[in-house]
Amino acid sequence: MRWHRMIMASVAAIVLAGAGAARAQSPYGIGRPASSAEIAGWSIDIGRDGSNLPSGSGTVSHGREVYEQQCASCHGANGEGAVGDRLVGGQGTLATANPVRTVGSYWPYAPTLFDYIRRAMPQNAPQSLSNADVYAVSAYVLNLNGLLPADTTLDAKTLAEIRMPNRGMFVDDPRPDVHKPVCTMRC
Repeated sequence: MRWHRMIMASVAAIVLAGAGAARAQSPYGIGRPASSAEIAGWSIDIGRDGSNLPSGSGTVSHGREVYEQQCASCHGANGEGAVGDRLVGGQGTLATANPVRTVGSYWPYAPTLFDYIRRAMPQNAPQSLSNADVYAVSAYVLNLNGLLPADTTLDAKTLAEIRMPNRGMFVDDPRPDVHKPVCTMRC
């Protein structure tokens, strides 16, 4: 994730360039180096092992409430898909002629679900959910896929311990500049 932090620092420096900084940054003579606090605001990535998950927790029942308010209009009342992607079902279909890629069938690591929801959802207001809401929605979506009981409270520790059904079908990409898994099926 070192490359990610370097990219985020560069993005932060470019953003700050428009803020009328006093000290110029080479080679273009504009902007200033981003402060640690400014970089921290952009550095919110979560590792597949759960590294960098924030404190907090959320329950499946609270996740249902947040989902109904923030997610159902795009992903359907039960995660079946609508304007947005289908989130539920598809187990056992990836090797078929019509694979159904959902959180329950395709997603390899549960902590990255938290990362995606926090960064990108809801689509009309990304990064607007609290950490508790993101844990709760993650718990609810995992519950809809039969991966968590309805009485579960999800936090950094419990989320990192979840073994997703398709996890074994991914392998590490051997290229030295890429640190993410690649699906070994026709995904």
